[in-house]
Amino acid sequence: MGEILVVAEHRKQKLADVSFEMLAKGRQLADQSSSELAAVIIGSSVFDYATEISSWADKVLAVTDERMEGSLAEPCQKILSPIIKQRKPQLVLIGHSAFGMDLAPALAIELGVPLATDCTDIFMESASVRVRRSIYNGKIDAVFSFAPSETIMATLRPTQLPIEKGDRKGTIEEIDSPLTEEISYKRFEGYIEPETSEVDITESNVLVSIGRGIKNKENIAIAQQLADLIGGSVSCSRPIVDYGWLPSDRQVGLSGKVVKPKVYLALGVSGAFQHIAGMKASEIIVAVNKDPKAPIFSVADYGIVDDIAKVLPALIGEVGQAKG
Repeated sequence: MGEILVVAEHRKQKLADVSFEMLAKGRQLADQSSSELAAVIIGSSVFDYATEISSWADKVLAVTDERMEGSLAEPCQKILSPIIKQRKPQLVLIGHSAFGMDLAPALAIELGVPLATDCTDIFMESASVRVRRSIYNGKIDAVFSFAPSETIMATLRPTQLPIEKGDRKGTIEEIDSPLTEEISYKRFEGYIEPETSEVDITESNVLVSIGRGIKNKENIAIAQQLADLIGGSVSCSRPIVDYGWLPSDRQVGLSGKVVKPKVYLALGVSGAFQHIAGMKASEIIVAVNKDPKAPIFSVADYGIVDDIAKVLPALIGEVGQAKG
C-alpha cells in the first residue's frame, strides 16, 4: 500500500477530535501495510498543531497561509490538490464534518478519484481498502470497495473510531502555500454558535439517557438525581424532545447529536436505529427496558429487563450507599 494522507482539521484554536480518530486509524492501516502515514495541516498558524499530530504521523506537512484564518473548503482544495497530485497517496482521509463535506466531493471531482463518504470504518481486506457505511438511515451496515485508482478518498464520520495514543515522533515539513489566487467572493467572517443549554452532551463522559419509558416529565428529576450522583448529564431520545420535556440539544441520534461517552445508561429507551446510530460508539452501554426484545439490547454491554420505575430508585440507592 502506498502513502496514507490524513487531512487534519482544526476549529477555534483546537484540533478537531475527528482528526485524532483519522490519525489513529491511519496509523493502524499504515502499520498493517508497511506504509507511511502523512498528515497535512493548513492554517494561518499551524506549528503547534503539526507538533501534536507528529505523535501519530511519520511526516507532517505544515502549510501556513495568513489567508487561511478560518476553515474555508475552496482555498483548502486549491492547496491540497497540487500536494496530492505530487505525492500520489493511495488513500486520503478527510473528516465527515461540515468542512469535510464541503471539501471532499469537489476535491475528488477535480482529481478524478473515487470517494466514499460518511464512513464508519475503513480497513484492509485481501490487500485492498474497504469501507463500512450505514445505509437506509442506519438500518444496515454495508461494506464497499473502490474502483481501481492510483488514489482513493474517504470521509470518516466523527465519534465512530477510537482515539489511540500516538507513540511516534514524525518529522515536520513546512511547505510554501500553493495558493496563488485571492478568493474574494468568499471569506471567513467568524463562528456563529447555536444557542445551547448549560450542558453539552457531546462532552460528557457519562450520559443518563431517558426515553419514552420515563412515562412523565416529573420523573426526569429522578434521572437527573442519578446523573448527579455518577457525575453525568441527562440526554434523551427523540420522543422526549417532541413532548417538550427537554431541549433539542439533549437529543441523541441521527436527528440529534452523535455522542461517545465512556458510559451510556439508557433508561426506557427502546433503541430505534436512528437513536442507536448516535450512541453505539459509547465505550460501555447499559440498557434498562421492560421489553426483552427492545433493539437497545442488541448494542448493550449490560442489560436489565424491568420497569425503570423500579430500577431507577434502586440504582440511586445503591450508588448513594456506595458513595457513603
